[in-house]
Amino acid sequence: MEAAQHAARGRTARGAAELDLDEATTERLRSQLPRVAEHTVRAVIIEVPSYAGALRGAMGTNIEEAVQLALGGFLSLAARPRGTDPGTPLAPALEGAYALGRGEARSGRTMDALLSAYRVGARVSWRELSAQAVDAGLDAATLAKFAELVFAYIDELSAASVAGHTDELATTGRVRRRYLQRLGRSLLLGAPADQLAAAAARADWDPPRTLTAVVMPGEQARRVLSGLDPRTLRPEEDLPDLEGEDENEIAVLLVPDADRPARTALVRSLRGRQAYIGPARPWTAVRSSYLRVLRARRLGLLDAAGPQPDPEAGVCDTEQHLTSLVLGADPAALADLRAQVLEPLAGLRPSTAERLAETLHAWLLHQGRRDDVARALHVHPQTVRYRMGQVRELYGDALNDPGTVLALTVALAGRAAPVEPQVTE
Repeated sequence: MEAAQHAARGRTARGAAELDLDEATTERLRSQLPRVAEHTVRAVIIEVPSYAGALRGAMGTNIEEAVQLALGGFLSLAARPRGTDPGTPLAPALEGAYALGRGEARSGRTMDALLSAYRVGARVSWRELSAQAVDAGLDAATLAKFAELVFAYIDELSAASVAGHTDELATTGRVRRRYLQRLGRSLLLGAPADQLAAAAARADWDPPRTLTAVVMPGEQARRVLSGLDPRTLRPEEDLPDLEGEDENEIAVLLVPDADRPARTALVRSLRGRQAYIGPARPWTAVRSSYLRVLRARRLGLLDAAGPQPDPEAGVCDTEQHLTSLVLGADPAALADLRAQVLEPLAGLRPSTAERLAETLHAWLLHQGRRDDVARALHVHPQTVRYRMGQVRELYGDALNDPGTVLALTVALAGRAAPVEPQVTE
């Protein structure tokens, strides 16, 4: 870009140095600038569809004035005294062209439209100004130099507008990325819904119906993001609730509308990524999904057996591990419950107590069906009968109490459940 600008400026300076316009011709051309500007704007409206509505009314008047400024700068350049730095008359027009490029970026138009407008403007301006120059008696050689200067000047204005457009997009992109980062962190922190809505509007982010939190190794996230909804957020700074973990090694993705059938596709896309997928939640409530995936990660559920175990997949769908998550939610309470309901076994040898607890657990799960219990434990049905006789002697009528049965079911299920590490001060 800079090389092109320098080349254009060199051609402009050279053309201006070689052109010699007398004062009368310059004044004649200057008097026609309002008409030339009007014709230029009219041609742009007709020939460049992107500007069909944009240049009417007050904006059209503003553009006409900008065209007059540009043309006036050109005439000042063409008529400047020999030896004068061409940058002096060029500066205001170039600043205006740069600002125009930034404005076009803010309006959402590409540079294609503006460059087309420049080409139309160059053609119309040259036609109008050259006709006046011929009427003023310019000779052919001077007219040729005049043409060269017109198009070198337009090239330089175009380059300034391209620079402005590029800078605005870069600035806008950085600002939007910063806003998206703030939105993502606010979502993880559970900010109030009205604050989240305002943050989404600032970031120009279209809120989905739901968001699903995904936690995975940081180095894998870039490859995954390209296949997800473009609205997926990836907060990267000051991630909350990590409890001492290195946030640089963890990627948090907030994936829009990844529920129902879309969840299957999300799980499939994350296979082999060591990813933890939380539940879909209303987008303003995604913090609960985030906290669940962190809990699943701390419990090491990636390879844990669940209702549909798939240890080769490298994905933990937390919806398939709800029992383990519930049992691991309060490890101290689970340990107390276990000690309480297994107290009748406390006086036995550890190996005996373990066998009886294992048999009681299978008996509860299979609702007392002896053959099913035997198959689950790989023992003879008579062994099940013998062990359950011992259990009944120890528990008595308590095994007929629904409350006791519930407590035993939870406590014995928790024997194999992962326990969340306790955070110590």
